[in-house]
Amino acid sequence: MSDELAALTAEEINQRIEELKEGMRPLEKEIAALRGDRDLLYTELRRRERQAGMLARRDLKASMKEGTFPTLTELIETTDEGSFDDFDFNLKTGGEVKLGFPGARRQTVAFTDGRQLGQASDFAEAKRLYSAGWSLGAPGKPGLRVHFPGTRLERLVDPSEVFVRPSVSESSEPFRDATR
Repeated sequence: MSDELAALTAEEINQRIEELKEGMRPLEKEIAALRGDRDLLYTELRRRERQAGMLARRDLKASMKEGTFPTLTELIETTDEGSFDDFDFNLKTGGEVKLGFPGARRQTVAFTDGRQLGQASDFAEAKRLYSAGWSLGAPGKPGLRVHFPGTRLERLVDPSEVFVRPSVSESSEPFRDATR
């Protein structure tokens, strides 16, 4: 084929290119129509995912209002074993949060006695500090530090606004004991 092409003039090559372009036009139109249909289906899937997310968040908020899930403070008061990583945490608005600083390997909760700062990475340490009279927060900054998964956005919230539920991927035995 390369020998054939070498024998062609520039005009003949340009003519063949134009013929190929003409042959491709109907196929390009068909591909564009197929891509449009595909994108429409993707849009419908995203709409359904958003709808399912909104319904799940609504149901979660309703469960929190009914008292199905304890607040973090209630769970610290009643549970003395297990890791924070065994649970999922949600704000009263339904948004999922993680405890502590963004990018940390483990979730932690800060406690203060007014002058000192202590970090608890599990319920045993949290209950020990809480029972000793320490409160959630840092000296001069009361509250619970949370961050939104996948972001660097963090804030201090009132611990009564953070609800706890067993992690979907973890065992929920400590949770059941805490809510009896």
